[in-house]
This record gives sequence, structure tokens and C-alpha cells, in this order.
Amino acid sequence: MKSAPKGYKSVKANGVDKNGPQYHYTIGITPLDCTGCGSCVEICPAPGKALIMKSFESQKDQIKAWDYAVRRLKPKKNISAKTTVKGSQFEEPLLEFSGACAGCGETPYAKLVTQLFGDRLMIANATGCSTIWAASGGSTAYKKNKDGHGPAWANSLFEDNAEYGYGMYLGVKAIRERIANNISLALEEEISEEYKKILKDWLDNREVGEGSRERANKLIEVLEKIDLDVAKEILKDKEFFIKRSQWIFGGDGWAYDIGFGGLDHILASGENVNILIFDTEIYSNTGGQSSKATPQAAVAKFASKGKNTKKKDLALMAMTYGNVYVAQIAMGANMNQTIKAIVEAENYDGPSLIIAYATCIDHGIKLGMGNTPYEEKRAVDSGYWTLYRYNPDLKKEGKNPFTLDSKSPTIKLRDFLMGELRYSVLMKTNPEAAEEMFNELEKEAKERYNRYKLLSENIIF
Repeated sequence: MKSAPKGYKSVKANGVDKNGPQYHYTIGITPLDCTGCGSCVEICPAPGKALIMKSFESQKDQIKAWDYAVRRLKPKKNISAKTTVKGSQFEEPLLEFSGACAGCGETPYAKLVTQLFGDRLMIANATGCSTIWAASGGSTAYKKNKDGHGPAWANSLFEDNAEYGYGMYLGVKAIRERIANNISLALEEEISEEYKKILKDWLDNREVGEGSRERANKLIEVLEKIDLDVAKEILKDKEFFIKRSQWIFGGDGWAYDIGFGGLDHILASGENVNILIFDTEIYSNTGGQSSKATPQAAVAKFASKGKNTKKKDLALMAMTYGNVYVAQIAMGANMNQTIKAIVEAENYDGPSLIIAYATCIDHGIKLGMGNTPYEEKRAVDSGYWTLYRYNPDLKKEGKNPFTLDSKSPTIKLRDFLMGELRYSVLMKTNPEAAEEMFNELEKEAKERYNRYKLLSENIIF
């Protein structure tokens, strides 16, 4: 703090050990990279608001403050549990300065995943908005931490991303099985008990993500001291000592439509692959065409008179396998449930599918893109979107695997619909059809909620 430039604002941190290091807390903002949506200001919970939108000219002193924070200061040890809402935000994001539309609902989910597992992430990303805002040019929004570790990210074709990500996973799995076999051989050699303990600790916990890097570093240190051919052979694969967090990212056009066959293949495989779908309910990247994720009555390209069929319930289809972790989330509606679902999915030893409600500029949100977190909350409060988790591990404990995280609707669905142009425009262009379709949508929303409520009360599958 003594070296901080003029204009560097901070407050003394609360909740730290009075006898330990005394921390200061700041929210670092870079005026040069702000998209101006105001979403952070709207969601800021501080009384009187800690964040306020001001003109660029009045905030030039914050450029030096930002440069000082990112170039001179090192990340401090997180004193909170990173699997909580508060604690997760003390983890360094390994996603920054995306090329997304201001107020995009997709980027917060990806950023959160990097905060939870970023230094061991491996991502296969379907072509679409999430590749365009992530790495459409000569740079990428993903970054490394101070140790040079960060997400390994790659983009395949639109239609085969599930197969692409599955191939990544199988390749890593094969190499790590080779490491495990070689370590088993090394344990049969005459080496010290101390060394054997390190080797066995890695072998026993190789599929555990937490502490994986620490175990990998110890393993490297020990193997470099063992003068055996098998030790040298194991070290050739040292980049794979860490348990990778394997994820497949994509939008609803890929997951519900064109890439569904590949996605379904992974869900049926039983392998430990995580899938995160940014559900904007349209083909956002190509101009807002209707997809199988588009709900009835929504106006989109190829559905200019309102879509006349229901939205595909991809999550319910995945649950019928019985061994797939499934969750529907909406960060603006319930941050705690969002983090819980992502952490549970990563910890689950098997396929997992998370469908994240993502607001989009093509929705025509009347409150503006600065209010997207509230729009997600309104979607849940109206019964338009339902929050739940299906965890097959709970069946082993004799518990119901399905947890309904949404409460009964507290606002009218019609009020939510009229807040977005993709629905309200139908009332102007075709009022009679709109009334009929909205009634059908309201009926379907009630049926869907009751169906999920029934699942939460009975172990059906």
C-alpha cells in the first residue's frame, strides 16, 4: 500500500487473523477494457454502491492503479473456501477481457469455472459465441497465472465438439494409466520407504482434483532422485501428473441440435467428462435462429410468427440414464446453487451435464443488458426457468438424487415474457396467436414445475 500510486483505492480487509498479515482489499477496474454495460454496478450489493458508472475521462487515474495491481502485486493466498460465493471471487480469474457483447450471460459462467479449476482446466469449445468471445482473433480471453498455468483451450468444428472433447479426455486417460502402471512397477523396486510413500500417495489419489498440483510436484521431486529407468520413463509424462479438469463448452444450437448425437454419446459412455451448455435458447452467434432450445411462442429467425413447438427438455433426457450428473443453473437467480452445481459436477466420477441460462442481446431485454443478472432472476421467479440438481451419488446413500432448488413462482410468467422483445413483439404482430401461444407456454411451465416437484418427492430413476 505504501508503494501504491495516487488514486489506488482500498479498504482494510475484514475476517483475517489479527496476529497474521494484515490485508487490504480492492476491486481493480481497468477503464481501458470496460464494455460499459453497467452490469457490475447493478449487481453490486454494497450499501450506497461501491461501484458507480462514470465517464472515461474522470477515471484515467485508475489506469495506473490497475497496472500497479496486475504488474506489481502477486495474488495472495485465499483465506476463504473457494467453493463458496465469496471465496470463489478471491480466486484469480483466468478469463479476462472477452470479446462478448456488453452484459453477455455466457462469460460469467466460464470465468467462474476458471476461478474454481483454472490451473488444471482442459476445454474443448464448440464453435459459436463462446469461441468468438474467447479466441476469435490472434489473442485469447483465457490467461495464465503467475506460475504459467492456465486453461488448455481449443476449438473444433461446430458439429463435432463433443467427439473432439471426448478424444481429448481419452488421450489424457491413456497417458495417465501408463503413468499409474509405471509407478506400480517402481513401487516393486528397492527404493526408500519415504519415496514409496510419495509414489503411493499419488497413485491412490490420482483422480482427486484437490491438491493434485502439490502431489504432482512432490512426485517430480522424488522421481528426479531415483536412479532407475522406470523413474526416467515416468518423468517423460510429467505434464500429465496433474488431474485435469476436463470440460466441453458450447451453446444450445450445438448441444440441443447439430451436436446432440456426440453429446449423447458422451453421456452414455460413463466417462468422467463435464459438459457446460450456455443456453441462450437461440443460435446467438449466427444471427438468432430458432433452435430446439427455443421455447414455444418465442420469435426468432425461422420462427418469425412465434415458435409453435415446446422446448426440448435435454436435462430430463440426460437424467434417464441414471448415472449422469445433471443440473440447471442461473447465476443471477442463485449464485450459491450455481457454484454448488459446478463443484458437484466436477467432483462426480462420471459424465456431467450443466445447462446454464444465459441472457443474450438477441433477447431484447427491455431493462437493458446492464440488468442481465436480474433478468435471470426474473426468469426463475416466474417459473420460466427451473433450478435443480440430479446427483446419482446420492442414490448410494439411499437418498433422492433429484434436488429442486427453485421455489414456486412468485411473479407472473406473462410479466417476464412482456419484458423481452422476443415475446412481446408477437403481441403486436399477431395478437391472437400470441394469446394462444402464451397460454400454452404458461400451461407447459406449470406442468414442467410440477413434474420436477414430483421428482424431488419420489425416487423415480
